Amino acid sequence: MSGSGSNACPPVVVGVGVGARSNWRRLLAKRALMRDTGERHPDPRYAALERELLDLVNATGIGPQGWGGVNTALDVRVEYAPTHIAGLPLSVNLDCHLQRHVKISI
Repeated sequence: MSGSGSNACPPVVVGVGVGARSNWRRLLAKRALMRDTGERHPDPRYAALERELLDLVNATGIGPQGWGGVNTALDVRVEYAPTHIAGLPLSVNLDCHLQRHVKISI
């Protein structure tokens, strides 16, 4: 987190894309960010991974705005696609706490 390219300001939302080709994997990481906060993956294995990663990120102690604390990430969300068994491609996308969701029904 401290070496992130965009230097997003915590608390962040972390989107993780696993598998697939690089262009699709990056889209998965971005799609993961669009889920509602606290909404866990329907697959229990990935839901458990999301909770574990959230605990690990918050254990870094970076905290809001880098001032220290336990709320470095608001949520971690994982999306996946099939890939060759020999590799484990991964993309991570950070979104700062200013992300907002809007839902419109027409």
